[in-house]
Amino acid sequence: MITDGQRRGRIELRTTDEEKRLLAAAAAHEQMDLTAFVLRAAMPAAREALERAERIALSRRDAERVLELLDHPAPPTPALLAAVRRRRERERAAHQQA
Repeated sequence: MITDGQRRGRIELRTTDEEKRLLAAAAAHEQMDLTAFVLRAAMPAAREALERAERIALSRRDAERVLELLDHPAPPTPALLAAVRRRRERERAAHQQA
């Protein structure tokens, strides 16, 4: 467990008097300080929220389409080929200046 001495960040939390009283009482019953009590509840919720945000759920049909495109990518468009040419030209010019 992280001790208070290892925590360097600070978060200001605004509450009603009743919310603060409730949190403090619950922390005392758990024999924890208020910071540890709030973090114990907040950290799993934060991890779950980020996991949901970072996960992409595809239907079976969409997943099969993605796999098909990975196995058989579309040919490059003229615009993409032109962008690759421009980048290579810039890289050559930068290399010659170095």
